[in-house]
This record gives sequence, structure tokens and C-alpha cells, in this order.
Amino acid sequence: MDWDKLRIFHAVAEAGSFTHAGELLNLSQSAVSRQISALEDSLKVPLFHRHARGLILTEQGELLYRTAHEVFGKLAMTEAQLTESKDRPKGPLKITTTVAFGSQWLAPRMHEFIEVYPEIECHLLLLDREVDLSMREADLAIRFSPPRQADLIQRHLMTVHMHIYAAANYIKKHGVPQTAEELDKHRIVVYGEDVRPPVPDVNWLLRVGFKEGHLRRPTMTVNNVYGVMKAVQSGAGIGALPEYMSYNNADLVEILPELTGPQFDAYFVYAEEMKRSKRISVFRDFLLRKVAESKF
Repeated sequence: MDWDKLRIFHAVAEAGSFTHAGELLNLSQSAVSRQISALEDSLKVPLFHRHARGLILTEQGELLYRTAHEVFGKLAMTEAQLTESKDRPKGPLKITTTVAFGSQWLAPRMHEFIEVYPEIECHLLLLDREVDLSMREADLAIRFSPPRQADLIQRHLMTVHMHIYAAANYIKKHGVPQTAEELDKHRIVVYGEDVRPPVPDVNWLLRVGFKEGHLRRPTMTVNNVYGVMKAVQSGAGIGALPEYMSYNNADLVEILPELTGPQFDAYFVYAEEMKRSKRISVFRDFLLRKVAESKF
């Protein structure tokens, strides 16, 4: 199979149309279409169902796409390893973590890493879902649960605790609950139930101070921990947040500190193929230093 045609096929499968793939490849729509037709002719199987709303992979196309995706992912990883400087780490480094941790803790510290390693191109991919590191969707991840894939290397970074917070303007207007039971009289902001929570028992604030099996009703739900923080910060209500979200945040006041919420572990995770990467190792060392300076 021709590598150029495979590269174009992979781009079309990712983009879902000849037009969008052509824009990414800097080719015309007709040139992309001709290359795909030539590949189908050489293989003697159809790779796409053509529809007015776009392209859908056939069964044979799905098989070829999975293989091509794996091959191109491995090639990209190999290229990164070959081009990395022997003396000084350089090149792209794609880091993925949750929206909350990435926005509130990691991003504000990245300038320190960039100052020391200006030749490393840092890309933060903030998502509340896991990406496939073995397929090179990212070079490394900071995850708040142990990785399920056996071919990933992990290192424990820290243990994070949850605390209860309210905004100063909320406290001024509604007062401070003195016991867990008094939370019933307050507005509660929690994580939405329509998506998989980032940590177990994230909404423990709904049951604390209640008898087994009883839950208080929230005033507001948000399907993102960073969104919960912004709502609490604005005075919408009381919320439970990871302690790293309160750093340098004068708008958040901890309340009911005697109540213990769930704790969870964070892991530094990367693919086995990247274990000799200097970019990975220097970023790991940087993270460990910053964690040691923080309170978790």
C-alpha cells in the first residue's frame, strides 16, 4: 500500500469528509477524492460509504483505519524520539489532565517550566475524559485514578483532599453553617449527575450530616469541577472542592473544616515507548518539585 495514499485515507477518516481533509493536507477536494478512489481500486474493496451528510467507514475501512492510526501514532512517537536533542530536551510535549486541575493549578505554573526549557513546545489538553496515550493522543497525563492500561508507566504524584468552601459575599448574606446539619438551610452547588464524575463520591456534601440513605437537594449542579468553583466563587452557594482550587483564591473561604471529605490520588502517566524521553523526565521532575512546594 502506498504511504501517501494511506496518509490521505487516515486524514479523511479523521475529518469525515474529503473537503475537511483537503484543508488539513493543503490539497483540493478532487485530489483527495482521486487518491481515495485509487486506494480503493488497488485494494479492491470500498473504504467509505458516501452520504450527503459526509463519509462513513465501511467494515473494511474501519479495519484499515485502526491499523493506520496505530502505525502513524507509533511513527510520530519514533520521530519525536529521534529528533530530540542529546544534550538539551526540545520539541513538542502534549500534556493532558482535567479541566479543573489544568486550569487552576497546572497552567499558572507552566511559565516556570517554559523559562527553564524554552525549546520544549508545551501543549495543554484539558479534558475530563481520558485520552489514549498509547495512540499518541498525548505524551503524558496527570490522572486522578490509576491507569487501566497495562502498557502505561505511572508514578504517584500526590494525594488531594476535598474541603467545603463559600464566597465571602455569600457568607456575608447567608452566614456560616456551624454544623453539617445546618447545611440544609443553605444553597448547595455540586457536580452534575449526567456525566462520569472525575473522583469517587464527589457529591458527598449532599449526604454529610444526614442519616444513611438520605440526600439534601442541591440548588445548582455543574458538570465540571472548575465550573463548580466559579459558581461558588460568585456566591451561588456552598460547594466541596479539591484543596488546590483554593490557593491564591481570596474569594473562597473554607467552612466546616472539621468535616472530612473524600481524598484521591493523582498519577503521572506516560506510554512505555516514552520512558527514555528527556522531555518527559524533565517535566516529571518539574512537577514533583512544584507538588513538594504545595499543600495537598
